[in-house]
Amino acid sequence: MEKFNIAIDGPAGAGKSTVARLVARALGFVYIDTGAMYRAVTWKALQIGIAPERKDELVRMAAGLRIELHPGEDGQQVVLDGQDVTGLIRSSEVNRNVSAVAAVPDIRALLVAKQQEMAKAGGVVMDGRDIGTHVLPNAELKIFLTASVKERAERRYLEMKAKGEDVTLEQLEREIAERDRLDEQREASPLVRAHDAVLVDTSGMTVPQVVDRILELSNTAAGKGTR
Repeated sequence: MEKFNIAIDGPAGAGKSTVARLVARALGFVYIDTGAMYRAVTWKALQIGIAPERKDELVRMAAGLRIELHPGEDGQQVVLDGQDVTGLIRSSEVNRNVSAVAAVPDIRALLVAKQQEMAKAGGVVMDGRDIGTHVLPNAELKIFLTASVKERAERRYLEMKAKGEDVTLEQLEREIAERDRLDEQREASPLVRAHDAVLVDTSGMTVPQVVDRILELSNTAAGKGTR
């Protein structure tokens, strides 16, 4: 199959990372989890006590970070300045702060440049909030993956309980709804469906069903990969 790029966007908890990783594996493409990059910056800021509103300090810190993404057994391994932070960046504290960090225009500019460089050769499946609209506007296939707030909260609840985190379903519903609001209303690259993105509502669908749907769409997009 010719190399082409796939952009998968959508709100928190829609299953983007899981689906994107499986699609990339099926196609033999490279998976890039852009959300993990913003989470890594957020985690580091929390570790050293930089609040999201201290934007100048945040940007200076982010500019000096070395973020690496590597294929892992259970997904993407995230390495920050030589430290594996894959599990650390999925905490409740990071969940509550990542939207504010991701809304800082200079942070986005730094990370978008890295993401575009990664996708330059093609053969990439990249997921996030603004991939089809801003990071890879010329991607041959764009998907907007979504699901109801209730279903997304239930999925996240099961993930976090499995890790032993003390959360309630009601708390997660509130946090996800608030994150949607912040992501949709932020000034820099807000969460929005690209005009040429295919809408895939995963409510009631299994992960394999979603993957199969995107692979069907990929077969059509493959012919565009040589343009």
